[in-house]
Amino acid sequence: MRSISNYHHAYTFIMFIFFALIVFQAFSISAKTLSATESLTISSNKTITSSGEIFELGFFNLPSTSSRWYLGIWYKKISRRTYVWVANRDNPLSSPHGTLRIFDNNLAIFDQSDTPVWSTNLTKGHVRSAELLDNGNFVLRDLNSNDPADGFLWQSFDFPTDTLLPEMKLGWDNRTGLNRFLRSWKAPDDPSSGDFSTKLKTNGFPEFYVCNKELIMYRSGPWNGIRFGSDVPETKPTDYLVYNFTASNEEVTYSYLVTKTNIYSRILLSSTGLFERLTWLETAKTWDQLWYSPKDQCDNYKQCGSYGYCDSSTSPSCNCIKGFEPRNEQVPGLRDDSDGCVRKTRLSCNGGDGFVRLKKMKLPDTKATNVDRRIGLKECEERCLKDCNCTAFASSDIRNGGSGCVVWTGEILDVRNHANGGQDLYVRLAAADLD
Repeated sequence: MRSISNYHHAYTFIMFIFFALIVFQAFSISAKTLSATESLTISSNKTITSSGEIFELGFFNLPSTSSRWYLGIWYKKISRRTYVWVANRDNPLSSPHGTLRIFDNNLAIFDQSDTPVWSTNLTKGHVRSAELLDNGNFVLRDLNSNDPADGFLWQSFDFPTDTLLPEMKLGWDNRTGLNRFLRSWKAPDDPSSGDFSTKLKTNGFPEFYVCNKELIMYRSGPWNGIRFGSDVPETKPTDYLVYNFTASNEEVTYSYLVTKTNIYSRILLSSTGLFERLTWLETAKTWDQLWYSPKDQCDNYKQCGSYGYCDSSTSPSCNCIKGFEPRNEQVPGLRDDSDGCVRKTRLSCNGGDGFVRLKKMKLPDTKATNVDRRIGLKECEERCLKDCNCTAFASSDIRNGGSGCVVWTGEILDVRNHANGGQDLYVRLAAADLD
């Protein structure tokens, strides 16, 4: 009897393992692509993974918003769930009965009543399949294209949420008519569109702006040939990061590459408006903050008003540029967040004007600028002196000792001094205010 009992227990245990494996497989099904005859549902717990199993796409909800379901992409190789893209961030499913499928030549999410809540909105082409690439790009492939590196009818990289991944581009593309930008999550546990956005100003001398709704909160400074802004050293390219900025008739875009495998780095616009680069530390199982902005009050947009500059090492931090004095004469010194400064002496504009050289500066707001990358600094100075509206000039590229020319034709705004980094800025003064 004992041997029969033991056999019965062994048989029961084996059957338990067998059914457990079946259940486990049912809840861990994943595919590389989604064909026109397949679908992805919340109830099946099915996902799509990239070929190298770096990224994963599927439906998810969050503890604080358990009644709302989203389609998103996250790192599969990282133990800490980190979302990098959300499709229906502002149109979540209200129950766990959603479906993703290719329908009517589009990729769409349907709710429990089979009503679409999100779609790729394509009007041409023939969809063959949907695929998640190893760089995190979710693409729709064209039935008439056999090129594995191209032939995308649609791609998630063209519609970023709060995260910029390697090979992703921010900025304007003339071929697609898109101007890609980041929009923060509403809260750390709410992926709906938040108040903060990061946009690349594409005209004139391009630079990034972080806005709270329509109000500019922070400005990166323009591209200087190496990076955006004359910023502190941690924004310089590292041994595994390569930055790329393209300004042409076809596009004005920024992107970056990670040159080493098994390094995961991303740029995030947080729900509090922090613009930061994060790199995954496997040993600590956490995201390490490589740099962030704004860092201090001197990063606040127009902190010191016109013709003032901010220096975090002085008290108060706002100072007037040489040759200028506080606009409000009743207040001694220059208050932080003040109305700025005015000239002590008017410009003559017919000879005699000169320039004061300010070192290690973040260049002023570039809305009122003209750029000529063909000439050098000396010609740039001469051009500025010939224009009565010119108030300052600088090199447009700091590489190899400097080249190119950018001139300002309006008030000097949002300037700060850096203890490290920065570049030379030449501000126009009347002869009486020169040394």
